[in-house]
This record gives sequence, structure tokens and C-alpha cells, in this order.
Amino acid sequence: MDDEPRHELAVVWADALAAYDFGPTHPLAPVRVALTMALARAFGVFDQPNVTLVAPEPVDDDTLLTLHTPDYLDAVRAGRPSLAYGLGTADVPVFPDMHVASRRVVGATIAAAKAVFDGHADHGINVAGGLHHAMAGHASGFCVYNDPALAIRWLLDHGVEKIAYVDIDVHHGDGVQAAFYDEPRVLTISLHQDGRTLFPGTGAAVDSGGPFAEGFAVNVALPPGTADAGWLRAFHAIVPPLVRTFEPTMLVSQHGCDSHRLDPLAGLLLSVDGQRAAHQAIHALAHEVCEGRWVATGGGGYALAEVVPRSWTHLLAEAAGRPIDPATPTPRQWQADAAARTGGAAPSAMTDGEPAAYPSFERGHDPLDPVDRAIVSTMRAVFPRHGLDLGGVA
Repeated sequence: MDDEPRHELAVVWADALAAYDFGPTHPLAPVRVALTMALARAFGVFDQPNVTLVAPEPVDDDTLLTLHTPDYLDAVRAGRPSLAYGLGTADVPVFPDMHVASRRVVGATIAAAKAVFDGHADHGINVAGGLHHAMAGHASGFCVYNDPALAIRWLLDHGVEKIAYVDIDVHHGDGVQAAFYDEPRVLTISLHQDGRTLFPGTGAAVDSGGPFAEGFAVNVALPPGTADAGWLRAFHAIVPPLVRTFEPTMLVSQHGCDSHRLDPLAGLLLSVDGQRAAHQAIHALAHEVCEGRWVATGGGGYALAEVVPRSWTHLLAEAAGRPIDPATPTPRQWQADAAARTGGAAPSAMTDGEPAAYPSFERGHDPLDPVDRAIVSTMRAVFPRHGLDLGGVA
């Protein structure tokens, strides 16, 4: 409807972002991002008058050094395998001009953050970003430089008082958590598959922050097999109460869509519809809590045509203020291009046909249910630190 609220959106993109490429057999294939942008373009997302495409520039080394160590930058720049720095592994094989390609991804996320910080946009998105596993001194989990953490550091250094970071990737957002584990100006929340069953093996509820920031690292470790209803139940039980209480100046989110049931690298069972509901909830929370100031990135997601383009096109359309009806067919030309580029079937609609409904945790919980046990563990670990009532949780 024409009277619906519309929000200025900066989408940061350049074809050069596809140069972050570990090779033709690696799961993190840049085609997934290219297909996302093609699908969003086919739906006219970028034609909206409130949407601006922004070209990124690689950041300088001084910016990278606000998080990463000088010796690690030297190792990445050298472009040689080094197990001490996590380079040359199956997860992070070296490739030509790795340093330049990696700092361009960082530049794109910082450009999105800067657009929001400067007031040029309410929302900024870099779907090519979300490399949340990279540590200060080594690469990890397909991630060379940690663009979400570096964008958060940039915002803090430029005077943003408090930032809430919400990570919905199936893997624990360990690199961002590590960067701000003892920083009370940053609330990190990660919903992920239990680390006892999935890389990186971290993210237990009891890992809740350093001595100066106890309760500011929040982890919801969900059991394998969790589907839309359980995942959304956990999200709404944990994320909105904490973000509302924290009252951030800005919201930063990572939207890895490897929680989908078709993803080959993990064991959660979400649908695109459940992921779309999560994008909507994060968007709404940004407007409720921090006047719409929202920076979003992509992340994991390895069902290259079946899932990633649809989930992130929903994200882009949601941020643009023009959500796409899930029942909408995907364009036939896009289907053909996606199938040709990936060798697999492309989805015919923007939905998986799921209701994305969930039972509210506030109506009571089952101590024997593994999802409810995960929710309770997180509540016990962090809610008291924020003055939040545990309700009926013993």
C-alpha cells in the first residue's frame, strides 16, 4: 500500500565483492550473493526511490588494525599457507589478492554502517558480509577479516554509545563475541546450533561475558532438529526483552541462512518462511528500540540457489519497506539463470509453504523439551544481569 511507512535503505554492492572466492569447490561460493542481488533486482527492490546502491571501497590497514593484529595482516597479505594464522586450511584456502578482497568486504560493511551513522539511511545492508568467525590473529570458518566486528568497532570509535549485535547464523558468532566479550557497550546475542554438535564448538549459555561485561554475551544453543516453531519461540523469548532493556543506539545483525533444512553443513530445520519472520522481527525491533538505525549483513548459507537468494531477497525487501508476499513466484528467467549457474534446481516460489508460527514462551514451558531447556539456560545465565524477571523459570 502507498501509505505504508518507507525507510531509506543503503545497499552496498559491487561485482568486485565476488572476488572473495576460495575456489570452485569451496562451500562459500560467491554465486549465492550474485544470485541474491539478481533476484532482488528482478523484484524491483533496487528501483524503489528510498533505496540507494552504494559502491564499497577496501578499508585501509589502520582500520583493520582496530581488531586484527599486525602480524596476521602481514600473513594475509603474503598470501601463503600458514597454519599458525589459519591460512591454507580446507576452510580458508589462500587465493590471489586475498588481502584486497577481504578488506573490500570489510569496506562494504563499514560503508553500510557509515550510511546509517551519517544519517544518509535508516538501514544499511551488505549481503556479502557477515564473516563472523575471524579472530584477531587468525582466520577461521571461511572468514579472513571480521567485518561485523570491525564495523561495530568503527561505530564505537566514532561515538556510538551502545550497540546490540544479533546473530542468527546456524554457527555461533564466536569472532564477534570474542572481540567484545568484556565490552559493556556491546550486547552480543547469538542463536545457533549447539556447539557440542557443530563448528565452532562454542557458544554455551554460560559463556556470558567478561568481568566488566557479565551478561553482555548472550548465547542460545539450540538442539539439532530445531525447526521454525522452536527457533522463533527461542528468538522471541530472548532477543526482544534483552535488546529493549539494553536500549542500544544502533542494531547490527548477521543473517546467515544456513539454519535452513536444506543447508548441507548444519542440522537445524528452518524454512525460508521462518527466516523471513526473523528478518521481520529484527527490522521491527530496530524501529522500536533505536529509531530504525540498523546495519545488516549476510553470513553463512550453502544451499546456493534453493535458499540463500530467497532468504536474503526477503531481507532486502523487508528493509526497503516493501516485503515480498511469500506466495510470489520467482521469475522464470532468474530460475533458469540460477539453475545454469549452480547445476541444481531453482525454487519456483518465495515460500517453502510453512506458516512460521510459534507458541509463545510466556504461556509456559516444558522442562523436558530440549528447546525450552536451551531457552531456560540462557535466561538463567543473563537475565538477572539485566534486571529481567525469569518469570516461571525456576
